[in-house]
Amino acid sequence: MTLRLVEFVVAGNEASDLLPVRSSAVLRAHRARRGFWTVLDEGPVERCLALLLELEDGEWVAHHVPADAGPENGRTEDGEALAHHDGWVYVFGSHFGSKGGPLRPRRAFVARFREDDAALATLPVRVVRNSFRVHRAVNDALAKAPFAPLTPGERVRSRFIVETRTRGTVRAKSWVSRLAEDDLPLNVEAAAFAPDGTVLLGLRFPVTAEGEPILVELSGVPEMFTGGQWPRAGRAYALTGVTPPGALVGFRAVTPTPDGGYAAVVGSIDALGKGSVLLDDHPQGGEVTSRHVRFRWRPGADEHRIAGEVVADLAPFHHVEGLAEADGACFYVTDEDHRVALWIG
Repeated sequence: MTLRLVEFVVAGNEASDLLPVRSSAVLRAHRARRGFWTVLDEGPVERCLALLLELEDGEWVAHHVPADAGPENGRTEDGEALAHHDGWVYVFGSHFGSKGGPLRPRRAFVARFREDDAALATLPVRVVRNSFRVHRAVNDALAKAPFAPLTPGERVRSRFIVETRTRGTVRAKSWVSRLAEDDLPLNVEAAAFAPDGTVLLGLRFPVTAEGEPILVELSGVPEMFTGGQWPRAGRAYALTGVTPPGALVGFRAVTPTPDGGYAAVVGSIDALGKGSVLLDDHPQGGEVTSRHVRFRWRPGADEHRIAGEVVADLAPFHHVEGLAEADGACFYVTDEDHRVALWIG
């Protein structure tokens, strides 16, 4: 596959995920014929929303979107996944931690905004931090799955679970009760809504013992914002047929396709050369190039394994963070230091 590169500088930061703009009001406001949302790494969500826009004359530009999360300003970090549902754009935090642990409560959040509101001067964003409730629900779902998740190494368990519990206990945090010593640290990197409102969460970690990426159903996400309810995890699924022999592969992006299926990017379980405890314990999860894959899923499916198909090997890229398929073209965004790189093929 031949790819064309379009580079942007957006607030001096790199990008995660890629979500097509559906709002005609937003496109009109920027005189654009096409656009994609992305979320920038590390900072609070209200400072990390950006648009990548193809203008009517064919020029590509980036627009850093000013936003306001009200009382939650400055209280989140590490938005990783974007998804559409019912006119809203949802942003999912990683629910993870730094490369060496521990888990960080600021990353356990979901935010949303009305996409049409992005045509305004300042975008109102609503944030709900879940204090590890999603962590608890997903871990319970993984414990019930008929496949075995990969057992973390002792350093991973100590740095991410034991240290998080210890810190929370010292600070008298109520969320400590939602962390168990045998839990798996979650790294949420991908999300897509099904038509019924169920979210498919794509995990970068954990993976299965065979190195396959894992999806988990999460229901009740919109109700976090409207009814004060907390999400519930359903079935967990292993995606088969997309992992190279001897490797560990996690999700990097998931997006619905017009035919009712899903496209995804799978790849390494963590970044090389950045002090990752995960890769210290599981080095076979690092030297993995990204792959563009497709699969089909339906709510309530009885099978816990989903057959995947590899569409394209994206070697030599190790760090594809987002994917969109539109008008016969594929768009990928890669995690680059201090720039946003959009590849079009």
